Amino acid sequence: MMLTGAARLAGVIGWPIAHSRSPRLHGHWLERYGIDGAYLPLPVEPARLAEALTGLQAVGFRGVNVTVPYKEAVLPFCQSLSEAAAAIGAVNTLSFTEQGLHGDNSDAFGFIENLRAKQPNWALTGKTCLVLGAGGSARAVVWGLLNAGAGKVIITNRTQARAESLAEALDASVCPWEARCDQLSGCDLLVNSTSLGMAGQAPLEIDLRALPDNALVADLVYAPLETDLLQAAASRGLGVVAGIGMLLHQARPGFAAWFGHEPVVDAVLEAAVLADAG
Repeated sequence: MMLTGAARLAGVIGWPIAHSRSPRLHGHWLERYGIDGAYLPLPVEPARLAEALTGLQAVGFRGVNVTVPYKEAVLPFCQSLSEAAAAIGAVNTLSFTEQGLHGDNSDAFGFIENLRAKQPNWALTGKTCLVLGAGGSARAVVWGLLNAGAGKVIITNRTQARAESLAEALDASVCPWEARCDQLSGCDLLVNSTSLGMAGQAPLEIDLRALPDNALVADLVYAPLETDLLQAAASRGLGVVAGIGMLLHQARPGFAAWFGHEPVVDAVLEAAVLADAG
């Protein structure tokens, strides 16, 4: 697609950045909707973060996605934050406005929208949820669940102190990692937000037999697309939610803000984003 002098510009900043699937994701939407714009991978050295943010604004970028290691580092540069970004304590979407940098976190949005898209007949309101992990992804998931109406969220993590800190910050509960299987009998939704089960990582050890028959199992890991956890849940006839959808849905708010079009997540997009994935 040919760009004009009026092209809308956005991108993703990180260090390193070559692994990011975001340019493929946004590039697919730009081509699908015939938008005069571009979305670029932008490797930014840690010592030049402030300089990069100023420079991108100066040359007319509408905004950028933010990936590791900058999701918390960009907070001091923001003149305003969304409710999600303030609560989660991290930014993955920056918009350059006349009022300055606006920081948002669309990870919680992406998780909840993926849940609704994949399990449209399952209602979250009042449900009990068990979240495995206490890192940045877990923080977004826990906040998203509570904000969307979950009745109770329980956090379990291999490092107990991290689980307790997250639970205190977001008004959730905690159970010891060793007791994770004991929590499943009263659980409506199980979410794995750890790297366990990811290709090249240690397996996730959990016995799903105690989960109620109407429970859902979600995994944020999407390499492989169908993790051992999801396979075990499906073999029991439980509803499953794969992690790739969260990646796709979390991109929607930024694309709409920068390029002025509400994008659609579908199987064609998923195939495009996963093309050549190793």
